[in-house]
This record gives sequence, structure tokens and C-alpha cells, in this order.
Amino acid sequence: MINRRTFTASLVAGGAIALLDRSSKVQAQAAVTARNVVLVHGAYADGSSWSEVIRRLQQAGLEATAVQNPLTSLADDVAATRHVLALQDGPTVLVGHSWAGTVISEAGVDPKVSALVYVAARAPDAGEDYTALAKKFPTPPANAGIVHSGGFAQLTEEAFLRDFAGGVDPAKARVLYAVQGRIADTLFTSRTTVAAWRSKPSWYAVSTQDRTTAPELQRFLANRMKANTIELEASHLSIITHPQEIADLILNAAGLGRSKK
Repeated sequence: MINRRTFTASLVAGGAIALLDRSSKVQAQAAVTARNVVLVHGAYADGSSWSEVIRRLQQAGLEATAVQNPLTSLADDVAATRHVLALQDGPTVLVGHSWAGTVISEAGVDPKVSALVYVAARAPDAGEDYTALAKKFPTPPANAGIVHSGGFAQLTEEAFLRDFAGGVDPAKARVLYAVQGRIADTLFTSRTTVAAWRSKPSWYAVSTQDRTTAPELQRFLANRMKANTIELEASHLSIITHPQEIADLILNAAGLGRSKK
């Protein structure tokens, strides 16, 4: 006969086993070694924003490929990312900066994806209204610098240099401003149908000086996905100002440890 104490102990043991099973599953996934990395850029940027990170990944012996997002819709960006994933020949770390966190959350369920890395990135849950979620946190200054024209939006030069590319060499920041990706007005209203971070091991780099995505929101997202998290004293473009730290994070996600300097 099972008494209350035995029944309670059984429940606790069963819960512990379930937690252990989930933990073991994540550890098994994280143990996969990847030699391929697919890098997805965010809004107001293009694939060249990953250049310094790519150089370091290549020095470490990885195959790195940057996606060129059209930034016209979530579906279009996901399609561009899936096309690049299809070209990979084995386990692949999928990395997203900023808006691309939404893209990799949708595309990251691809069987080739062994791990996800978010850099100052959005990470919505399936079907979540991310705009409503973001309003629960401090409004970043860059929001005031968004201008709309002809169905597309971009940042003013002042907002780009001060709020988006803070800490970047001014001459380089102006070049980045010149090539910034214009986004469809409706891009940020898109909602994902899945949340890949719920089933894939995840890493997150928080930018503590970010004026484009609130650091408080980034920490919330990282905690929610139980990501392996680092914090960088950086602006939104940590992929440019802190490329070594970002490369190291990606290499950890790939199961390869630190990259070469």
C-alpha cells in the first residue's frame, strides 16, 4: 500500500528523473561538434557586419557563411537562411544578431542546426507579440531615429552613429550607415510559428551599453531560454566592437572552445 509519504517521494523522484532526462538531452545536443557556422544579420545592416567575426572563425578552421537577408518579411528572411543552411554539409551553429534572432528562432529547427547563438538579439516564443513584450522594458533611444518612406524604414544618420553603432570607429560607422539594410515597414509585426531555442542548446551575448535593444530585455530573453550567457560592455554592434568575444562564444557553441587570436 502506498502512503502519502511514499507517494510524495515518488512524485519528487519522477520529477527529478524528468528534469535529468531534459538536462541530458540538452547536454547531448550541446556535445555535437560543428564545423559550419551560418551568420544572420539584423535590421539596418547587411552580411558584411560579420566580417571581423568571420575572419576569426576562419582562423579557427570553421566554415563560415553570412546570409544576405532581404529584410522584406520574416518569411523572406527565413527562406534566405534556409537556403544557406541547405548548403551546409554537417552540424551547423546558427547565429543571429538583433532582428535575426527572430529569424533563427524560426529557421533553427532545421535538423542541421546543432546550436543557436543570439547576439543582442530578439528571441520570441512561438506566436508571441514581441512588440508588446518589448514595451514592458525601457524604450531604447534608437527607436526615435526610425524614419519611414515608401513602405520601408531606416535609421537617421544621427541615430545610426550614436545609438546603433556606438563605440564603432566613426569613419567605419559612416560606411556601415551607407550600406544599412532598409527594412519593410511591416517587418517587426511578424510572428514566429516555432521557437527553436526551446529544443536547441542556446548561447546569448548581452550588450550592456545597447541603445537599440534594451539590455534588460536581452537579459530576460537569455534567462527565459536558459542560455549560456555572457555580458559585453558594448553597444548594439558588439559583432564589430568585440569580434573576438563573439567568435569565442560561437566556438563554444560549436564545441570547439576558444578561437585563435
